[in-house]
Amino acid sequence: MVTIDSIRKPVLADLAAFDEFVRGNFNAEGELLQEMLVHVLSSRGKGIRPVLTMLSAAINSPHEQIDGDGCRCSKRTYLAAMLVEMIHTSSLIHDDVLDSSDTRRGRPSVNAMWQSNNAVILGDYILARTLSIGMASAQYDLVSHLGAAIATLCEGEVLQNQHAGRLDTTREDYLSIIHRKTASLLGLSASLGAMSVGADRRAVERMRRFGEALGMAFQIQDDILDYRRTADTGKPSNNDLREGKITLPLIEILERCDEAERSRIMELVRRCRDDQSAVDAVQAEVDARGGERLAAVTMRRYLERGMHYLSEYAESDCLSALLDLCAYVTERNR
Repeated sequence: MVTIDSIRKPVLADLAAFDEFVRGNFNAEGELLQEMLVHVLSSRGKGIRPVLTMLSAAINSPHEQIDGDGCRCSKRTYLAAMLVEMIHTSSLIHDDVLDSSDTRRGRPSVNAMWQSNNAVILGDYILARTLSIGMASAQYDLVSHLGAAIATLCEGEVLQNQHAGRLDTTREDYLSIIHRKTASLLGLSASLGAMSVGADRRAVERMRRFGEALGMAFQIQDDILDYRRTADTGKPSNNDLREGKITLPLIEILERCDEAERSRIMELVRRCRDDQSAVDAVQAEVDARGGERLAAVTMRRYLERGMHYLSEYAESDCLSALLDLCAYVTERNR
């Protein structure tokens, strides 16, 4: 089985240097703000986005060099990785406030520990500080490439909230939401990596498409795991149902129901926010009708598309790691 540690291996030294780079750039004068920053920066998760940026930089670099510490990426690549990672971090803090979530990756969320008003300020601070660092470094092409991503994330959040209130999410709506909320940032991670080493426009676009396909598959797997009660995600199962979110495993079965069956299931979905028996009943419908399996078919199509974009690259340990990342998406249980 592919592990995240094996994927990280080609850029392990770079990831250690990257963590130092981030810590060096994110220090606040106020005691409370610094305490919140330390909490957030010490629980950034798997680091998929920085890994993707660095692996993309490595396979697109015209003259790969590995220094005495085993690092193969430049500070420009670290900056590219930081821009995406900290925008993502800021968005997660704001998501937890909007969802009134008390935990994040198995630890108390910022809003649970320091109240929602401080969490919003911290998210804003990280966003502002990230853009400030990018501009002060004079890497204007990287910052400019980042700009549209922030608006895209906001659009995705509003679209998701809109449909959660009405429970009318179609397949097209769902794919549009996850493209904005997840896939766009993974596409940005991969394209910024290529851009950071001076890749041409065609290579930057190819890596963007790879990252977006990977991101679509990654989010679909997340939504499959939400219906899998044996998954180790750090969140309670069926969390999306309780928040009024209709995701692909449920959409797959709704598309195959007649009108009477669809109405009956949707009535259960409407009760899921406050009724555990309704949650259990929807889970049973998804299980019986193969919703997870059907969603996995769509997920694998995105991964096949993503791997196609890598077919032009020569064999290397970094290319192998990117291909393993595709396999990891399907195999992961958290």
